[in-house]
Amino acid sequence: MADNKREIDTATNTETTGHEWDGIRELDTPMPRWWLITFYITIVWAIIYTIFMPAWPMINSATPGILGYSSREEVAQELATANEVNAPLDERLANMEITSVVEDPELLRFATAGGGAIFRNYCSQCHGAGAAGAVGGYPNLLDDDWLWGGTLADIQQTLTHGIRYEEDPDTRYSQMPAFGDILEEEEINSLVQYVLSLSNQEHDAEAAGAGTELFMDNCSACHGEDGKGMQDQGAPNLTDSIWLYGGDPESIATTIHDSRFGIMPAFGGRLSDEDIRKAAIYVHTLGGGQ
Repeated sequence: MADNKREIDTATNTETTGHEWDGIRELDTPMPRWWLITFYITIVWAIIYTIFMPAWPMINSATPGILGYSSREEVAQELATANEVNAPLDERLANMEITSVVEDPELLRFATAGGGAIFRNYCSQCHGAGAAGAVGGYPNLLDDDWLWGGTLADIQQTLTHGIRYEEDPDTRYSQMPAFGDILEEEEINSLVQYVLSLSNQEHDAEAAGAGTELFMDNCSACHGEDGKGMQDQGAPNLTDSIWLYGGDPESIATTIHDSRFGIMPAFGGRLSDEDIRKAAIYVHTLGGGQ
């Protein structure tokens, strides 16, 4: 029960706050002098800081302070300094055949480090931080299975102009028909079974046999008669176990019925030629480059 009567505590000769709980009185002990001095110093420091440094928020900015310090300007100066230091290497990278960079250890280290930063900033959102991609249209860049080729020049071309990116007239382009508008459901199922057989998956042999002619008539022009794909068409290899949209019967049936139309943006208008070269070299060094 609280008692609001203030009195002097005889044991400590300190005034109480007037509060009491279960016979225990709360003392009104003053703060230590050192603590008060520290507290007052922080107040004075805060006032001085708001005078000299940006502090008070305004509608579109903040008070600039007498010193006019700007963290943005400091970062901009640091970037300008870094760019100035890297300018000779960037110039060498721009004027050298991209395939020759691997023969220059210093330039290769420079390009790989810069390309890694560019990849994490622009590419990892789709291809993953480790570049392993994901089922659903995001290629794994660590293996040696490339839709459009995995040489340095091929990767540079893809980065520069994108895939099916209509805003770039030089984009890589291919279009698989939606066979749901062309073939009957039974024919699509036969094709599914034939595609499963190409990659040595469990399949219906009789249906796969019926799908052989359908494949030759409708699919071999792009995927090849052996189903191993054609990089100049961006047509995937159907004989391995690497699937961009999934290799189970349902996923294959969806691909055949509805087609796929993955898009990669072109970075030619966003990044400099040097940065595109860095990104291409970095991707190529991940282990899957041809």
